[in-house]
Amino acid sequence: MAATLTNPAGQHRFDDRFVLAQRPLLAGYRLEQTNRFRDDVWQLGPANLQAHTRSVVVNLALIPDPWRVVAKELLFAMLSGDLPPGEERPTISTVRTRYTELKRFMIWLDTGAAASTGRRPASLRELVGADLQSYQKHLIVTLKSPDYRDIARGGVRMLWRYRSALSDHLTFDPANLDGWCENNRRRGENSTNRIPEQVHGPFMVWAMRFVDDFSADIIAAADKWRILRSQAAPTTPARRGAVRDPLRQLLADHIAKGQPLPGYRGKPNILALSRLIGGSQRAVRYWLDEIEAAATVVGVDNYTRIDIPITARIDDQPWIEAIATDVTGYKAAPNLAKLVNLLLAAAYAAIAFQSGMRDCEIKHLRRNCLSVQRDATGRIYRYKVTSLAFKGETDPNGVRATWIVGAPAARAIGVLEQLQPAGTDYLFAATEFIGGSGSVSRIKNPENHALLTVTTNDHLNCFVTWINEYCTTHQRNDFIPTVNGTSWRITTRQWRRTLAWFIARRPGGSIAGAIAFRHLSIQMFEGYAGTSDSGFRAEVESEQALARGEHLLAMIDQHEHTNLAGPAAEEAAQRLEGFADRTHFQGKVITDEHRLRRLMTRDDPAVYPGKYVTCVHTHATALCQQRRDHGNKLRPDIATCKPLACRNVALTRDNIVNLRLEITRIADELDTRPLLPPLLRHQLQARRDDIKAFLDRHTPEST
Repeated sequence: MAATLTNPAGQHRFDDRFVLAQRPLLAGYRLEQTNRFRDDVWQLGPANLQAHTRSVVVNLALIPDPWRVVAKELLFAMLSGDLPPGEERPTISTVRTRYTELKRFMIWLDTGAAASTGRRPASLRELVGADLQSYQKHLIVTLKSPDYRDIARGGVRMLWRYRSALSDHLTFDPANLDGWCENNRRRGENSTNRIPEQVHGPFMVWAMRFVDDFSADIIAAADKWRILRSQAAPTTPARRGAVRDPLRQLLADHIAKGQPLPGYRGKPNILALSRLIGGSQRAVRYWLDEIEAAATVVGVDNYTRIDIPITARIDDQPWIEAIATDVTGYKAAPNLAKLVNLLLAAAYAAIAFQSGMRDCEIKHLRRNCLSVQRDATGRIYRYKVTSLAFKGETDPNGVRATWIVGAPAARAIGVLEQLQPAGTDYLFAATEFIGGSGSVSRIKNPENHALLTVTTNDHLNCFVTWINEYCTTHQRNDFIPTVNGTSWRITTRQWRRTLAWFIARRPGGSIAGAIAFRHLSIQMFEGYAGTSDSGFRAEVESEQALARGEHLLAMIDQHEHTNLAGPAAEEAAQRLEGFADRTHFQGKVITDEHRLRRLMTRDDPAVYPGKYVTCVHTHATALCQQRRDHGNKLRPDIATCKPLACRNVALTRDNIVNLRLEITRIADELDTRPLLPPLLRHQLQARRDDIKAFLDRHTPEST
């Protein structure tokens, strides 16, 4: 039964309630400063604790009058009211999304329902299944994406799920309507696209060029710009005489070097000249005749360059001519604001792909977040970064968490610490160049301090545009190609999905992925990477089979299959000989990828090359924990292989070399000082002896 929330005078009993009463607030905000239920515009920014999200406003005046009260009741219940049984307090961003879909639905009720159904409902209780099916048709026409339509329908369903908190509500669950859930995608399946390999490869090459090579020039230009910007120029006319000699010296230096004066729209840049000598624009302009006389000798540049040497090289040439301070179409000298944004995009890509962190986790990286671990010789063997995790955590302020990253991500973090000005804590803070002249997108975000997700998306795609324009100008072929004739739009969400793809293709990848992605189970990681229903696993298995087929063909071409050792050596030779016969046609070896993929599907010899052993899989004698692939065929699980005891093992020359190197490595560990603990020494000695005995049994004297 619905709650009675209004009185005869038309006032609501929640009118004086603060809508953020149950929410932690940002530092500096008091509850008394926030909105009450009776307000038509709710500022939710004070409760938006994540540094990379925009200020959130809910403008309830945009919802038609007949439905505004029930919309307020629903949003208030989600924000601070009594939650229905089984519901959890949603995030601020979720509340904002629900508001958008409520507004969409209620505007349709007010203006579009009559045209679709022939009647104009006066309350939610009057709605029947046919009304919502009409709204479904409206969504199909107005929203192209099935995922967006899912979100829109989810907003409507809140009017049923929160019925105990509403004075008017749906009388049935829309989820039970035929055809309401059009998307047959398995619930929980991650639908985010991964970045295609042909896009990801060159993108990462250019990203690391920016991080490792170009960043020094960009940081030097930013530092120089800040120094010039901080020089406070006097504005009084009395300075005319004081600027004369420094100005004449500056002009003489330009003439001596044959260097054009800094320009702006075809004329000498008075502001730039005044900053270079520490004078006011008004005082420098007094000597305009001398400036123009110098300009007739050396000319005026197309832009105002920042006076730093360009040190980075590409193909033994400076990567750009100069770095400009102003907006310019002169591609040889891009402006500083744009280059800073491109460097932020490059660093973001390096960190996202190397760590698997979510956008919110990356945006909360701070100075000194990186730590390293070194071995006894001082060699770095592990990089760790610390940030805040939000998803799945109960604390809305975030929970401190640690990720293991690669050296490229560590270098990107070091670059960001140099790029951000002193006193700026967040590594992806909105710099003074963002929102300035020539920036990619303008930001006004007074409550938070990190780049918005939408801004980073803009930076990533502007990076693609810059790469392709640069390659066109310099006649390079390492550009970002189109996908199906269209430029691929990169988003922050795609990096985790792409990393999951790379991890899943490695042996034991699901286990590694579950750890790297901070998932509690392998099943959760596979759900993120893509389950069998999504085609992700089948795609991974197909790629692995193709790579294995190419490896086996290389073994056959080099006659390695005739010189194997181990208990399954003879079986491996027979299988590979048969595989060789099927891969030859009229004396030609199959090299076409599609034909090889079909052959591996039809005639897979079930031979799996590895570092220490080559598995010649036979189900009846396998000791590993076998698994079924996408086609329900049993495959060996290399991660649980028992090579020294299994009868399915064959040995190539490389396998034998690696096993002997393992013996040497164990011997070195046993000789370390201080001595290892007794149990560990015993285990290492047993492993060394087992490997030696295995090689003695199966390695011919000639090997």
